[in-house]
Amino acid sequence: MTHTWDPDRYLTYADERGRPFVELLARVGAIAPETVVDLGCGPGNLTSLLGERWPEAHVTGIDSSREMIERARVADSGIAFEVADLRTWVTTAGQVDVLVSNATLQWVPDHLDLLPGLVSRVSDGGWLAFQVPANFAEPSHVIRTELAAEARYAEHTRDVAVPSSHDPAVYLEALASLGCEVDVWETTYLHVLTGPDPVFTWVSGTGARPTLQALPGDLRGAFEEEFRQRLRAAYPERGGRVVLPFRRIFAVARVTP
Repeated sequence: MTHTWDPDRYLTYADERGRPFVELLARVGAIAPETVVDLGCGPGNLTSLLGERWPEAHVTGIDSSREMIERARVADSGIAFEVADLRTWVTTAGQVDVLVSNATLQWVPDHLDLLPGLVSRVSDGGWLAFQVPANFAEPSHVIRTELAAEARYAEHTRDVAVPSSHDPAVYLEALASLGCEVDVWETTYLHVLTGPDPVFTWVSGTGARPTLQALPGDLRGAFEEEFRQRLRAAYPERGGRVVLPFRRIFAVARVTP
């Protein structure tokens, strides 16, 4: 089943989701690139930062979600936005000077196999920078997996898209073997969330969305309620706040001439 994205739900925690992009971009040393691509740009709110940093560059945002691209095009930012699958893009695109991918590659099965193609799209001396979540052993994901595997849900959820990533050393070795100068690191954020069932709100806009959409209407309500209850137990509210630990992995590679 192909799931769809909801830009409004995704942007509920726009500041928290945007901070890793800013910190990733800070390590990219490009001075005056001519072409910049945001691969998996989502609703385009972060792509605009690329245009602000390099105002003379031709900036393009690419995403496979028509809903996300429609939202991105609402802003008159001077940035081109296109609907395309990144696996197709990497085989057809020309050379770019800066290629950024934020919280996208985790949705591509075997995305390590995609790295040679991504590096090949970057011009000599150019930059490839990406960030992927690495919190898949946390309750926010484990609970979803366990609940989705229960008998009444399994027949609907067994083939849904599930994100995954690798340890930092794996990305470093993969990029170094391609002849890049590589900087890889990880950060665990402690997001302080408020409001009713904030962890459910977070995951229902990203990692859990394919599972929720795969369920028929007569099962989705029961799944959501049980999911909410288990998340409340795993992430208790204290003083009106819920803390969500979130580990992310960053990689910045310069393609050496």
